[in-house]
Amino acid sequence: MMKALLLSEYKHLEVTDVDAPVPGPQDILVQVAACGICGSDVHGYDGSSGRRIPPVVMGHEAAGIVAAVGSEVAEFAAGDRITFDSTVYCGVCEFCQRGEVNLCNNRQVVGVSCGEFKRAGAFAEYVAVPARIAYRLPDGLGFAEAAMLEAVSVALHAVRVAELEGEETALVIGAGMIGLLVLQAARVGGCSRVLVADIDATRLRLALEMGADEAIEASDAELVREVMRLTEGRGVDVVFEAVGRGETVASAIDCVRKGGTVTLVGNIAREVTLPLQKVVTRQIRLQGSCASAGEYPEAMELIASGEIKVGPLITAVAPLHDGPLWFERLYAREPNLMKIVLDPRESADQQR
Repeated sequence: MMKALLLSEYKHLEVTDVDAPVPGPQDILVQVAACGICGSDVHGYDGSSGRRIPPVVMGHEAAGIVAAVGSEVAEFAAGDRITFDSTVYCGVCEFCQRGEVNLCNNRQVVGVSCGEFKRAGAFAEYVAVPARIAYRLPDGLGFAEAAMLEAVSVALHAVRVAELEGEETALVIGAGMIGLLVLQAARVGGCSRVLVADIDATRLRLALEMGADEAIEASDAELVREVMRLTEGRGVDVVFEAVGRGETVASAIDCVRKGGTVTLVGNIAREVTLPLQKVVTRQIRLQGSCASAGEYPEAMELIASGEIKVGPLITAVAPLHDGPLWFERLYAREPNLMKIVLDPRESADQQR
């Protein structure tokens, strides 16, 4: 048995004993040292996403220490410090063969329970994952920072699929966790000017600290007017939409120049109304971005070098038994909270 943070029913989390996972031949058993609370976990907490059907142990932004390896695993050994992708890809379908593992025909996600599959996550003392999705951590990268790698890889992937040529002016809509990482990834990707928009002044101050050229506290028509003012009526070359609501998608389309690209990263709303004539007559490219596909090594290098900063985005590192309280605070949209990282090792020590 082990301690785990169990979503036993919607809006109810409890630290309880569950069966410890048994690694299969191609799996590694990981002693979890850090696991971040993702926005998707918070949306799953009340059932609104349909992707966290109870009972389930959530958590997919994790790092830890290899405790045991399956009989067919040769690349890892007990004691290795590792992280792992949130996407469990099969490695054999046509998309995996092309390196597009995020589009795997048999894709599952750690810590997700939906109609198609259920896979236990890392808000627990231990989690078992396929060795093929794991990466060894550099010595200088701490576990809390490593728990940010999944989010950084998502940001890097969004910039990659935007197919930047360099020297673009970009707009990031949404200064939450992913938006602030996309801001930094866009700079790494060659953008010469990055604007960030949100309606939260505190988040915008953080955006400026993380390298934004302009922080725009506005939405809808006011946001469009300000972007046009800052670009002399032209619009930006690329918009990264990191909210995922109909209003912000519409603003993204209005803010991009003719022939520009809108990369859709956020997906809170399942459906949005599309201003089709604007997209067609202004020849705008709408580019979806899903998870990541091999960006973990680059993410580790960029964090280690300081080119992407994650430390200022970590609000707290807390023991697992504080998980229910932190979920309540995040669900209540308490101001000034960014990433909360849970450490199951502390809970294990305190409850034994």
